[in-house]
Amino acid sequence: MGALLAILLGANFISDKFIWGYAILFLSTLAVHYHNDYFDYQADQFVTPTPISGGSGVLIENPQWRELSKKIAITLILLAITLSVAFTIIFSYTYWFIIFVIFANLLSWFYAAPPLKLSYRGVGEFGNTAIGLLFPGLGYFTLMGTLDLTFLIFAIPIIFWQLMFTSSVEIPDMEGDKLGGKNTWIATRGRSFGFKLIAMASFLATLSFILMPYTPLFPSIINFQLLTLISLIPLTLGIIEIIKRPVNKKTATPYCIYNLASIFTAIILINCYFIYLIK
Repeated sequence: MGALLAILLGANFISDKFIWGYAILFLSTLAVHYHNDYFDYQADQFVTPTPISGGSGVLIENPQWRELSKKIAITLILLAITLSVAFTIIFSYTYWFIIFVIFANLLSWFYAAPPLKLSYRGVGEFGNTAIGLLFPGLGYFTLMGTLDLTFLIFAIPIIFWQLMFTSSVEIPDMEGDKLGGKNTWIATRGRSFGFKLIAMASFLATLSFILMPYTPLFPSIINFQLLTLISLIPLTLGIIEIIKRPVNKKTATPYCIYNLASIFTAIILINCYFIYLIK
């Protein structure tokens, strides 16, 4: 989405840049799965994996692979940083691009890794939500060459959706996270709080799209009424969940799965709309 927004705002689509940026993003994202499984190994023993939470379960079943998982994660991160250095040199970009990639990977790493262990100290949600800014930001930065106010404003609803995503993957693991020592907001405040947070985040995402056209930052070609309409998909679920109030894992988990599906659907629809505008 970040790359598509950059093109709509006047950036040239250069396939080499796009491929390099996508490779950096792919490696960074893939690393998250490996190091989260490694550092959450103890906590994951108290949870039953669901389609959206609880880790992959691979290391629980094969603990002999733990060190390998960590080494793979470190290798992937180093490759991503190396590519960012090469990208900066080849395309004469600012060194801030390298710093941006390093920061994104460090934030993901310390979500569960010591000494910060953000998710165990009650602040993991801030790090996870920031990824809603960093990963789309990488696509935007790759093609635009900078991060500007226009991107930061457009990223606001994406950040709220990331908060919705984070809460949804924490809700099924509430009991296990408590036993495993993870002080997530859901583990400390309960599922009812989590669904209220989801409803609030989805509402604020929709409100953000409503207010954006009142800024002078975006081209008139973007129909924010359509984006607002798309944002109603996650919001509708958020409202339903407030009404239904599912409080146990069995009833809450399906709603959390629907939440993730609604976010992915909204993002895919926005991407398709942006591609249509570009063509």
